[in-house]
Amino acid sequence: MQIQTSKVIFMLNPAQLPDVVAELYNKSLDVLTSLRERAAAQRSGPKSLPRFSISTAADLVGRTSAAIREAEKEGRLPSNERTHSGRRIGYTLQQVNEMRAAFGTKPWRHPDDPVAVIAVQNFKGGVGKSTISVHLAQHLATKGYRVCLIDCDSQASSTSLFGYVPDLDLEESDTLYPFFREEEMSSLAYAVKATHWDGLYLIPSNLRLYAAEYELAARVSRGQPLLLDRLAQGIASISEAFDVVVLDPPPALGTISLSVMRAANALMIPTPPTVMDFASTTSFLAMLYETISTLNENGLPVALNWIKMVASRTDEQKSMQREILGLMRNLYGDSMLRSVLRDSAEIDNATARLMSVYELEQPVTSRETHNRALTHLNGVNNEIEIEIRKTWPSHAERLAKEGIL
Repeated sequence: MQIQTSKVIFMLNPAQLPDVVAELYNKSLDVLTSLRERAAAQRSGPKSLPRFSISTAADLVGRTSAAIREAEKEGRLPSNERTHSGRRIGYTLQQVNEMRAAFGTKPWRHPDDPVAVIAVQNFKGGVGKSTISVHLAQHLATKGYRVCLIDCDSQASSTSLFGYVPDLDLEESDTLYPFFREEEMSSLAYAVKATHWDGLYLIPSNLRLYAAEYELAARVSRGQPLLLDRLAQGIASISEAFDVVVLDPPPALGTISLSVMRAANALMIPTPPTVMDFASTTSFLAMLYETISTLNENGLPVALNWIKMVASRTDEQKSMQREILGLMRNLYGDSMLRSVLRDSAEIDNATARLMSVYELEQPVTSRETHNRALTHLNGVNNEIEIEIRKTWPSHAERLAKEGIL
């Protein structure tokens, strides 16, 4: 005997769909708020950085520990705070930068040197774009450079890592959105926010920047292609205050990403060594070629001092990743960084706390895992620092002395 069955299909009422999505969004905001509060509780205070020992401070400043002690003794530097037992409690980054000023070792560019404007870009999400952007900006600030990180992505991952819940803590007036929308605005200074890193500033993002994507596209299509230069104009308006600007663009080739390409003078392309990510990067490069060609033809040239591929989220214990990583090194040659950014539980755990690895007072996982993550992050960031300095004529002599040029 054959039994007749019928299929019951459940569908949301189209009229109710916006309310359902809104409810999910609001619940997600509640979760983010809870995560932030938990992260703040784990830090037991506002965001701050680990202090540097006198030996580490000496390495960062480019002087000896004895020179620092002598400068403190002579009053050229304030004496370091001490515990009840007389031990130094360590130096803050602000104090390290004061040492650099006293000893004349600030690594700043000469005013005639170009500001380094670095876009960290790929189309595919999950490649480590925001992780690289934030750690690069923080690393350079620790080295003494004046840095601005501009979050151009409405998902605001970089903004979140600085402790914000973007859609609760920030208004659209805190983002790039007003500058894109209002042509009479001449400076981006309104959006520049100090962070808990001395010398590092942030232009944050939130979901409202998503609307700017469509508005820009509509206006460009109506014959206003020069709007693609608004970000470049904004960066120029604040450039005297910075040595390096790091751009974290959306993972798509829209009008904001095109604006990023017009503003940048250097490009980092994070690529995990997997088949899907490599295929995605290949598509990105094809579209990048077409985009640059089209912009050039329309009198909006893209000028990059360098392009560097970086293998991100790598796991060399996987044979396929080792094979693809070897292929990438052979294919890209000098266009690929020697250092790789390995997939790390320490990075994941720091991110879950809305922090970077550089902010951790102590390892979340193990000391070995923590040190390994720092080694790979520093390796990538040190290579990028060299590429930046190569574009500054004022650093040529120093680079030559260091054996780099």
